[in-house]
This record gives sequence, structure tokens and C-alpha cells, in this order.
Amino acid sequence: MNMIPVSELKLGFKDAENYKQRENHELLNRIFVRTRTLEQLCESSTYFLVGEKGTGKTAYAVYLANNDYKNNIASLRYIRETEYQKFVSLKKSKHLSLSDYTNIWKVIIYLLLAQQIREKENKFPLFGNLGKFNALKKAIDEYYQHAFSPEILYAIQFAEEARLAAEILAKHMGLEAKVGSEKKADIAFSETRFQTNLLYIQKHFEDALRALKLTQNHILFIDGIDIRPLSILYEDYLECVKGLANAVWSINSDFFANIKDSKGRLRVVLLIRPDIFNSLELQNQNSKIRDNSAVLSWLTTYTEYRSSDLFLIADRLLSYQQKAVLPVGMAWDYYFPYNAPRVRSEQTHKSAFINFLRFSLYRPRDILTILSIQKENFIEQRRRSTEVFSKMDFQLPAFT
Repeated sequence: MNMIPVSELKLGFKDAENYKQRENHELLNRIFVRTRTLEQLCESSTYFLVGEKGTGKTAYAVYLANNDYKNNIASLRYIRETEYQKFVSLKKSKHLSLSDYTNIWKVIIYLLLAQQIREKENKFPLFGNLGKFNALKKAIDEYYQHAFSPEILYAIQFAEEARLAAEILAKHMGLEAKVGSEKKADIAFSETRFQTNLLYIQKHFEDALRALKLTQNHILFIDGIDIRPLSILYEDYLECVKGLANAVWSINSDFFANIKDSKGRLRVVLLIRPDIFNSLELQNQNSKIRDNSAVLSWLTTYTEYRSSDLFLIADRLLSYQQKAVLPVGMAWDYYFPYNAPRVRSEQTHKSAFINFLRFSLYRPRDILTILSIQKENFIEQRRRSTEVFSKMDFQLPAFT
């Protein structure tokens, strides 16, 4: 069998964020396994992608961001340490409550989605004739001086300087109203009325988004909340995340779900670990997990692993780069042609994959890590007598 040598195997990246780079799009497309979770993420009622670290949350979001899958256009944005610090500073300077956090996140989400829509849908001639959204675009351009970068850090600034943002919005919305021969009263904004300014901004975003007639669905994925920066107190971190989760729920269920007369739908999806989800104290939390979440689980059994998505991913990592299209399992059986020790259940194929299950927590990242370590050891030992792995690889000190 003419297979690629072990030393030349390309196993991809452990961190799926690398697949956002343009040169790695095709690699992800070739190794990605379309599971039931992918279909759930395309359902309009899915607002949360829940899974432990290493289960592939980011990989799903990146795949949808890289591809227009089933009429869905997606983007992925990350929360990083700087964003948490911004929220902490805002809390201290403006004496924010949890509801204020929620309103800030709403403005951030609306701004990021508006930019996504603007970039992806302006190719349609009728799209640009919508006055409210055009006015919104002009306001954003004026505020950022035509240099807005669609990242959470820059979007926070729009909410942080709510008085200035509201004034610019009022000016452009007022011009749009005059064109429509409507009366527009002058509005004064105060630096001390931060919450009122935010609600004014939020209302105009909602009016503009509600008026759109979208041709495709737009999804905004928000990632990065799984790890709390060491410089941020847990209470501050949790308050920020709670505000985000409440905003995600409110926007999806109260606003986006009720927009009428638009073929395309809007949605924001939060990537989150189960333990953090449990800390959010959302109302009817169990129902939200069942009805509004895609939950990643790769559990399988020793007798049924061969038909599992986890095995399919492992086999795909080895088979995608071969010169010929191979049946499922053929590449795996070639590189791991042995039985795992102490397997009592009846097997129809070599059971080497069971050893991987024993050393893992049944997560794709675990399987990839084990494969990578064994490949590195294989190369370091400069094996020449064989081009496949051995059951002894699991017993090497360099592996254990």
C-alpha cells in the first residue's frame, strides 16, 4: 500500500484559531468532519455552543466562518484580557450594574453584526437603499473615521464613549429623517446619563437592523471566555460574562427571533464551557441547555468506537493527505496495525484506537495530541525497519 511515511504526516493544529488564517482554510475543510452539531449550529434556536476545553468549539465556529454553509455567513470574535480590563475600568468610572453590562454587550454585538452585514450583503443593489441602515453606516464611519476594525476591543470604545456615539447617531438619523420629510426634534446628550445614551444607541441599531431585508443568515460567534486572565478578579470576570450571556439570550429571543419579512436571519452564539454556563444563573437554565444549545460530547464505547465521530476525526487526520481517496478506517488500520492490550470486548478490526481512548478524555484535542507525540517520538528514534506505529509506543518514557 502506497501511503505517506509517518515522518511526513501533517496532523494540523491543536489550536483551531490557526485555521482562521487564509492559507489554512483548505486544510480545515479537508479534515473537518460534519457532525450533527454542525447542523444544530445552523438552527435558528441555537444560541450557545457548550463543550469542555478541547472538544472543538472553536473549530466549529472557524469552519462556519470560513465557509458559507447552508446560506449561513458567520464571523468569529474573541474576548481577550484587554477587553476584560476595559469592562473593569468602565465599571469603576461609571458605577455599572449587571444590566448595564448587558446593555453594553448589546451595543457591541449590534455593531459587530452591522459591520458583518455591511461587508457581506452590500453586493445586492436593493440593499443600499435602506435609509436607516445607511445612516447607521455613516455614523459608524464618522465615529471611527472610516477605520473601524471589527473586533470586540474597538466595539467597546463605541459603547464607552456613549455620549459622542449617540450624538453622531442622532445627527445622521436626523438627516435621514429630513430626507423622509419627517420631523426630528433636537436631542441633547449628557456625559452623566451613560445608561440613557446606551439605550438610545441600542434603539437605533435595532431600528436599522429590523428594517433590513437580508438574503442570507448571519451568525456572530463569540469565543474566548473559557479562560479568565490572571490580572482579572473572578468576580469581575463573572460579572462581565454574565452580562454577555444575558445579552446573547435577550438579543436572540426577544429581538432577532421577532424580526419579520426578512429571508435571512440574525443570530449570536456564545462558545462556553459547561462549568461556566452553570455559573451564569440564567433563568430556566436546564431548558436553555436542551432547547437552545448545541452540546459537544464525543463519548463512545469500546464496542462501538469504530462508528463514532471521534474515530472518524482521527482517521480523517491520517487519510486526507493520501494520494487516493480511502474508505473510512483504512488509513488508521495501516498506521496502527495492532490490538490494544487487555481488550475483552469482541472487535471486528484491530483495536489500537482503544489505547487512545484510555489515554484521553474522549476529546478531539486529546487524540491529536497523542498522535503528535507519537509522531515526534517516531522521528526522534529514526526508525527504519518499519513505517507504522507499534503498541510499544504507548510504553515509551518519552510518551508516558
